[in-house]
Amino acid sequence: MRKANYDKFPSTKLNGMLIQSWDTIISRLKEEIDSKRVIALDLYTGVYEEEVLDILSNASIGRVINTRDLMKSEQEILNMTYRFMTSDALFGFITNLELEDYFDTEKLMQARKEVCETDEHIVVVGTGSSMVVPNDAIIVYLDMARWEIQQRFRRHEVKALGVDNRDEAVSLQYKRGYFNDWRICDKYKESLFDRITFWIDTHVAGSPKMIDKDTFFKGVEETVKKPFRVVPFFDPAPWGGQWMKEVCDLDRSCSNYGWCFDCVPEENSLYFEVNGVRFELPSVNLVLLKSKELLGEPVEARFGKDFPIRFDFLDTMGGGNLSLQVHPTTQFIRENFGMYYTQDESYYLLDAAEDAVVYIGLKEGVDKEVMIDDLRKAQKGELIFDVERYVNKIAAKKHDHYLIPGGTIHCSGSNSMVLEISSTPNLFTFKLWDWQRLGLDGKPRPINVERGKDVIDWSRDTKYVNENLRNHFECLASGEGWVEERTGLHPNEFIETRRHRFSSSVLHNANNSVNVFNLLEGEEVIVESRTEAFEPFVVHYAETFIVPAHIKEYSITPYGKSAGKECVTIKAFVRF
Repeated sequence: MRKANYDKFPSTKLNGMLIQSWDTIISRLKEEIDSKRVIALDLYTGVYEEEVLDILSNASIGRVINTRDLMKSEQEILNMTYRFMTSDALFGFITNLELEDYFDTEKLMQARKEVCETDEHIVVVGTGSSMVVPNDAIIVYLDMARWEIQQRFRRHEVKALGVDNRDEAVSLQYKRGYFNDWRICDKYKESLFDRITFWIDTHVAGSPKMIDKDTFFKGVEETVKKPFRVVPFFDPAPWGGQWMKEVCDLDRSCSNYGWCFDCVPEENSLYFEVNGVRFELPSVNLVLLKSKELLGEPVEARFGKDFPIRFDFLDTMGGGNLSLQVHPTTQFIRENFGMYYTQDESYYLLDAAEDAVVYIGLKEGVDKEVMIDDLRKAQKGELIFDVERYVNKIAAKKHDHYLIPGGTIHCSGSNSMVLEISSTPNLFTFKLWDWQRLGLDGKPRPINVERGKDVIDWSRDTKYVNENLRNHFECLASGEGWVEERTGLHPNEFIETRRHRFSSSVLHNANNSVNVFNLLEGEEVIVESRTEAFEPFVVHYAETFIVPAHIKEYSITPYGKSAGKECVTIKAFVRF
């Protein structure tokens, strides 16, 4: 384990308009309302609505209309969304609602009429405020990344779309966001991009920053034309370890860090460093606006505006085993949750102690009924589930790669540092056994034996694991100072992974797909355009970075302290 020069705050640097503090922002909005008379402050769910309303009420900028007052009653909204929320503690069904469905038609029409017919200054505030104002009104958008929304859920600070659910369990708040609210808000926000005049960042309460439309689009263009990193976020876990504290230079006072979400654009932020000041926004905006350039035309044709590849860290160094788990098959996830592809994944061992293990696949001759009966009894506390009786326990070492298509029973053991490479759906883990452990909230984590039994592929036994899932490395090409190996993924999975060992420059081709990398060995490498289309981009050990598909050809070379030394990268892209 070594401390790396890991950049926790990657950003795209640019010049543009940026103003800070509510006082300065309000002064600018007063100038705008004097000429336009009407302003809409549209909000993504998770913004501190009360803070914004208080600021506007005290600023005497104009009459304030709150869009929550124009929506259907909470009971009507709960009834309308029940079929997507279901009665399950964790899982729902992907919504087909739109934001307009939340509004009381009569109230919305009356508000539109008032806004158009009055001569007074009006500020419409809240999610959907742009639906109330004329097309030529000033629209200000207060955006919010999902990772920060989740922190606010845990503190019970923010309301859901049309519903005050702050007292609900965090899992239920998250479920409403994931299956319903975020999808509605993303679709609505996508329709507004060309109409928004100003963007406000309120990720840090009380410290707002505002940029204008030109600066926003300049940041988007500057980001997508080059390799880039989203902003990683780190989270504790019941099984969390100590590796990332040292390597990523994290807060030593925290008991552990189990997760690093280093490339999950649905949830991560982007930083625009505007005139030297960081401005935060959801990285999904880049996917929505630049899907073809970022993903590649064939990938966009297949996945739409979903970023299909996810990289994250699972740190169990000095921690515990992950839960024994299984992910659903494509058919199951489509029929039961409305998702059109499943959470296939793999474990790449970025680091491992001598006693590290991976549990994967079933032992030969397992009796399905007996195993499920034991899992049910363990769930009731009637016995301790004997994992090693049923599941292969394989000694794991650094640079091993285990492929985990949906339906494969698995978990990483303690004292491992896993780079998890997976398809994007990130909620669909059916926990089968959690080692008699409580969650961080002091309560047992939900177990899903009944769902798990319906998706476990019982043919994935020891023989199958050894022949298909464990360290299937194939040398594809080599040259002076470099070797390219295929390391997966499984034929059922749409992600291809390639590992490069190199002490000299390696030429890469995007293969019509977004490329996602992690630097597995080496202090630094440099990514360079073959046509000088972007400035050289430096990457440090353990950092994940994205190369947009439109870049096509580029090179990666050991750099700085790593010049002339062997470095190792792993690259993931969509297989066709």
